[in-house]
Amino acid sequence: MEKEKELLRLLEKNGRMPVEKIARMLQMEIEEVRQMMSDLEKRKVILGYSAVVDWTKADVPEGVTATIDVKVQPKRGTGFDETAERIYKFKEVKALYLMSGTYDLSVVIEGATMTEVGQFVSEKLSTLESVLSTTTHFQLKKYKHDGVVFGEGEDDHRMVVSP
Repeated sequence: MEKEKELLRLLEKNGRMPVEKIARMLQMEIEEVRQMMSDLEKRKVILGYSAVVDWTKADVPEGVTATIDVKVQPKRGTGFDETAERIYKFKEVKALYLMSGTYDLSVVIEGATMTEVGQFVSEKLSTLESVLSTTTHFQLKKYKHDGVVFGEGEDDHRMVVSP
C-alpha cells in the first residue's frame, strides 16, 4: 500500500517518468511496477496522463480560461450530483468541483474568446433549471498550475526604480 502511494506521487509529479527509474526509486522490480501501474489503471485510480503546457510560449492562440462560481438548488435524492453531471458533459468544461462556502460548484471552462465564454454562461449554464446564479472570473495570468511554476528563471526586464 505504501509503495502504491509512492508510485502515485511520482506519476502525479511526472507522468512520463520511465518505469525503470520508478523501479529504482521504489526499490522494486520493473515488472512489479508495470503490473502495479496496470492494476491502478484498471481500478481507475490512474485516470490518465497529461502535460502541463505554458500556452503563452506556444505558437498558437492561447484562448480564454474562466472559473465560474455556480449557486445550485440541490435535487431531492441526488443533491448536487445530477446538476454536476449535466455541467461536466459540456465540451467547454475542463474541471468541476463541489465547494463549501457561498457557491456550490466551481466550473473551469476554456473558450476561444471572452464572448464564447459569455455565450456558454448565458446559453448553456444559466439555462439549467437548478442553476440559481453564476459569477464568472477570467484568468489573466497563470503563475503556478499542478505544482509547476510558470516563467520561473526568466529574466525580469523591468526597469529598476529607486527613491
